[in-house]
This record gives sequence, structure tokens and C-alpha cells, in this order.
Amino acid sequence: MDEAFTEPRFASRGRAYVYVLPCRDEDLLKIGFSREPLERFRTLHRRFFEFFDLERGLLIEVDRVAQARRIERLFLTSWIEQRAPAPLVVPVAAAGHTEWYRGIGEEVTARAYQLALDEGLTLHRPLRPWLADQLSQRADALYDWSERMLAEARLEREHAALSGPGPLELALLDTLAMCEAMGLPLADLLPDAVAEWYRYGAHRALYRS
Repeated sequence: MDEAFTEPRFASRGRAYVYVLPCRDEDLLKIGFSREPLERFRTLHRRFFEFFDLERGLLIEVDRVAQARRIERLFLTSWIEQRAPAPLVVPVAAAGHTEWYRGIGEEVTARAYQLALDEGLTLHRPLRPWLADQLSQRADALYDWSERMLAEARLEREHAALSGPGPLELALLDTLAMCEAMGLPLADLLPDAVAEWYRYGAHRALYRS
């Protein structure tokens, strides 16, 4: 996708984070590290905020990538026998196929709390407040970006004779749904035309079915 039309850059920079992401509907979780957790989550599932259980997910915040790699390696090697296949809905390129585990939710959470306590690290759990804060810090980008995206999405649908949402429209929908799920006041952050389209547009049937 053309860089001019990609999602606004929401992710935090500078520090590194080890994450534990439990799936919402099964006893399966993903372990990893990233300097940009929000962008990483989006590579795992385009609507990660629905697919993963943000109330049980966590981040360990560290000052250096080397620390994050060490903690990630500790977690990845502590439960080798509990490794599991990645969900089929996760893109192959993003899956990290040796980083999914089944049946260790309570153990890895307890280990994360103890590690954060022992090493004086910041632990974010649940994930929703951290994500909401990250999005709120960058909410000003939504106004111009959403207006441009809606215009391009309409052109995309018209010229490609699409019967449903195209890639640009889906990107806009997913970003606004993510912000709404995190509690951002979209009515105050979007142009009126975008807010009306999001609330009442034909695309709503896509998520009602």
C-alpha cells in the first residue's frame, strides 16, 4: 500500500517491551518483544483489540532492547513443552511460530510480576490503559488522516468497482474501531463527514453480519 495511505504511526518509540498476548476465546497466548508494541499487535491481527484479551495481556517495559531480549528468551525457554501452533487467522509472516503457548497463562503472568518486582521494571497490566494512553497522545493525527483516507477509500471503491470495502476503507474502519474500543472520543477527533460515515455508512453491515 502506498505510504501516503497507511495508518497513522501510533506506536511508542525509544524503549522496548516484552509482551504476553492471550487470545480471547481459547487458552493460547503469544510471547514476544517489540520497540513498537501497538504496531506489532496490528501485524498479528488487523482487529487485535477484539482477537486478544487485553484485560489479561501485559507488557514489561525496559530501557534497552538487550533487556527485552533476555526476558523474552527466559519466557520462551521456560515452557518449551507447552508450545503450540499459531492460530490460522494470524498471518504466516507475522506469526512467530515458536512463540505461541497453551496452558501457561497464570504461570507466565506470575513470572512477569515477580520479574518486574525483582528488577524494578514497569509492568502494564491490563493492556487497555497503556494502549489508550498511546493512542491519546497521537489523537491529533486522526483528523487529517481520516479525512484523507475516506476520500481515497471512496475513489478506490468507485474506480475498482468494489462491492464491499477495499483495503483503504478497511484500514480506516479498523483504526477507528481500535480508537473507539480504547475509549477515545471519536466525535471530538474526527471531521463531521468521517464521523457520520463511520456511524451510518453502508460498511456497518460488514460488522453486523
